[in-house]
Amino acid sequence: MKKLKIAVQKSGRLNEDSLQLLKDSGISIDNGKDQLKAEAKNFPAEIYYLRNGDIPQYLKDGVVDCAIIGENVLVEKGNDITIAERLGFSKCRVSLAVSKMFKYDSIADLNGKRIATSYPNTTKQYLALHGVDAELHIINGSVEIAPNIGLADAICDIVSSGSTLFKNNLKEVEVMMQSEAVLAVSPSISDQENLILSKLRFRMQAVLKGRKSRYVLLNAPNNKLDAIVSILPGMKSPTILPLADDKWSSVHSVVEQDRFWDVIDQLKEAGAEGILVCPIEKMVL
Repeated sequence: MKKLKIAVQKSGRLNEDSLQLLKDSGISIDNGKDQLKAEAKNFPAEIYYLRNGDIPQYLKDGVVDCAIIGENVLVEKGNDITIAERLGFSKCRVSLAVSKMFKYDSIADLNGKRIATSYPNTTKQYLALHGVDAELHIINGSVEIAPNIGLADAICDIVSSGSTLFKNNLKEVEVMMQSEAVLAVSPSISDQENLILSKLRFRMQAVLKGRKSRYVLLNAPNNKLDAIVSILPGMKSPTILPLADDKWSSVHSVVEQDRFWDVIDQLKEAGAEGILVCPIEKMVL
């Protein structure tokens, strides 16, 4: 039986979040300590634990069929590889930063300067787009120290909270791209494996939609029901059930987490009471 070969980061935060998504998608993985390959118990898949920077080449070569990988790595080493799903976790940005003492007004200030980076292709493309000619120093590992030791005038690196830049007396001056974890697909995936991938994507979509939503139950006076219902987005329309008190109804709906607090405030102002909010494990549309 054909099995879908899925690559994930060998270690680190992306590894943990990737395995959690697979688990939430109902895929049980039998992996022992330090294994480089593991079987899924209840789904036709094999999990490959690989170095993050090696995954794009494995996708290109067809060694793996798909991968959960940071978009920033994919842009740097495999921007011709298709992204099947954006997964919404491990968010960061690829940015240019300079010393806090560096007088920076625009990217033109980097003309003729030295930039240390682990992302040479991304940096070259961005500089070329803005007509900047700079000297790149390629460093594998921590680049934040480069301006402090005189190796470079600026750096290009991934930024999450910005705390590492702050600790190294650097300031972020240009956001080159926003990144998150994505499901990337090999260009040589077979039709059979693509069918398995479709099933995996269906499961992932249900999990991701559930993570972004909240189930809301509330009590509404019937004379204010229309106003309350108009506030709720819902999937199609809210569910309305009569209560023992014939002047009240129970209203059930789904609210996107990004809009949640605004919607709750509006519901209270419109007369809703007894508002109960529940997490959604999965949502199948």
